[in-house]
Amino acid sequence: MTGDEQGIGRVAQPERPHGNTDARGKAWHWRASAQGDEPNHYPGFVPVDDVLRRLFDWTAVELPVYVAVPGEGDESEYRALPGRKAIAADDTYEVLGLFKDGYAPHQYREWLLENVSTILDDDLGISSAGLLRNRAVAWVEVSVPDSITTPEGVAFRPNLLACTSFDGTVATTYKRTITNTVCDNTMGAALQEDGQQLKAKHTKNSGMKIADAREALAIVHTAADDFAAEVARLCDVTVTDAQWSQFLAGIAPDGDSKRSKTMAAEKRSQLDNLWRFDARVEPWSGSAWGALQAVNTWGQHIRGTRGATQRAERNAIETIDGSVEAADAEVLKVLAGISG
Repeated sequence: MTGDEQGIGRVAQPERPHGNTDARGKAWHWRASAQGDEPNHYPGFVPVDDVLRRLFDWTAVELPVYVAVPGEGDESEYRALPGRKAIAADDTYEVLGLFKDGYAPHQYREWLLENVSTILDDDLGISSAGLLRNRAVAWVEVSVPDSITTPEGVAFRPNLLACTSFDGTVATTYKRTITNTVCDNTMGAALQEDGQQLKAKHTKNSGMKIADAREALAIVHTAADDFAAEVARLCDVTVTDAQWSQFLAGIAPDGDSKRSKTMAAEKRSQLDNLWRFDARVEPWSGSAWGALQAVNTWGQHIRGTRGATQRAERNAIETIDGSVEAADAEVLKVLAGISG
């Protein structure tokens, strides 16, 4: 494990507290060797107090920014840089980001933990939380305790994902996501419509909170209804062998260089293997849902990384920044363009 990410749930670190393991099992990235004196997997929901204690027990503070200018001899003179400030953690004073004066940090404790805590009850709880990019990005995920299984045999759970950052890469966002439980994938199909996420910029006048619990609950429960309808629709769309070959050529086209051609051929081979033999995909091969599942699974579990830790961090970042939704949308676009 590296120091680049910490998490309770999907991105794990030995000393850091995946919720509901009694019902869902361990996360795909779980390693016995990564469990310290306090395991980071919980049989039920992750307690709010544990998220606070293990992840958000520090505050982001504003610091002035200085530049070194030449002085007399070998000495340098440090001058304040007007209109700029640094955001740092108050426990280590490690700088998380540099901004103009108008930037206002959204504290993780308030904007992620306290806000989502207002909607927690017996039917909703924290399923995961974590820190990424050396604590500059954070998320808290709220979900239902039990998975939903569609008539087509697709098991999933809807989530509310709250995320923000201190490095300027992520606006404070509350959005709906889906976890496909057969492979612990995040999926974005059918979740890109307007009104399915709330955002707040990091400005001094921003004051958005989840003011109405019903609004947040609607994000979770409409995600379930919309995703189940999308699964049914895609399972009803036949993809023949000839169409599958066309799809592979469209989703992994050859590039101009020898290396890009080799990489595209390898991706097509890996996708075809998932389509024909992998238990996470094969039950739905021959359908548009199977094609979506193959590419999504490839992207989150097979696409090259330097190990499970890097893969887990990348998957978390891509869930937060919308890359998962964009990748799923590209699959549906290619599917729509293939012909018999």
